[in-house]
Amino acid sequence: MKFRLKKLQDQIIVITGATSGIGLTTARRAAARGAKVVLVARNEDALKQLTYELSKQGCEAIHVVADVGIEEDVRKVAQAAIQRFGGFDTWVNNAGISIFGRVEDVSLEDQRKLFQTNFWGVVHGSLVAVEHLKQRGGGAIINLGSEVSDRAMPLQGAYSASKHAVKGFTDSLRSELEAEDLPIAVTLIKPAAIDTMFVEHAKNYLEVEPKLQPPVYAPEIAADAILHAAENFKRDIFIGGAAKLVSSSAYYAPRMVDGYIRRFLLGQQKSDMPARDRSQNSLYSPGGDLQERQGQSGHVFESSLYTQAALHPRTSWALMFGLGLALAAWWRMREQPEPLA
Repeated sequence: MKFRLKKLQDQIIVITGATSGIGLTTARRAAARGAKVVLVARNEDALKQLTYELSKQGCEAIHVVADVGIEEDVRKVAQAAIQRFGGFDTWVNNAGISIFGRVEDVSLEDQRKLFQTNFWGVVHGSLVAVEHLKQRGGGAIINLGSEVSDRAMPLQGAYSASKHAVKGFTDSLRSELEAEDLPIAVTLIKPAAIDTMFVEHAKNYLEVEPKLQPPVYAPEIAADAILHAAENFKRDIFIGGAAKLVSSSAYYAPRMVDGYIRRFLLGQQKSDMPARDRSQNSLYSPGGDLQERQGQSGHVFESSLYTQAALHPRTSWALMFGLGLALAAWWRMREQPEPLA
């Protein structure tokens, strides 16, 4: 099915979780490319600062304080977008939170709250977006999954389960809309570990501070993929070659991956720093925001050849073909006998 998505400079884009990490990076890059933005988060002060920042740069931006886990709040977002801009073209369900700890140690109350944000937030946003985009004549819904949508991660059981649920919901919604021949593009973004405020915002049950398992990628890679999907339909986009490797390995060699995770990834998620007070998290209330990155002590990949190739396959094939021709020509020159003196 072909989707006629507008150029970014002609779009109104709703972004949840807009004051931190991938959401913040996406908002800034969308504004820089001329899109009108509807910024959504729980932190009113951060939203006001971000709206002012983008407005000073010439972007038309509004903000709505909302908890995506509450359907009424999400409906307020859509109403605000319709009131100010006449509607929206792309809805990005980015808001999310994690919990670090063994499954049996994490309280059911905390697991339910995580699902309220990570899963029900996506459901609320998607259904409100579908309702409007049907009337508007099309658009895009972009949901943030994870590499753990395809392979669960120990010590992040509730988070992994929520991202599995997001994948199932997104795939089902896409199929139903396509069966109705509706021009609404539905994309699932699957990032590997990203250098955001992910760890800082998470609730921690471990005896030490958690950390992201390598490799870690820059949030700009995810933001650019989101904005690409707003203009060009892609079913799934893996952020970082590591995310694709995790997904493929989990499908083709699940027991091998089980062994690798058991041996290495439990330890790779634990730092040597003592755990901070467990109450310092953003599970139930917003924390300090307007930071794109936490700042990793190890290497952060600022680009991903795999993701670039996935987003621009024709260019990638053309480059590979050109490289092949160049190598063939070079080889022929080597094989030619040198002229006699």
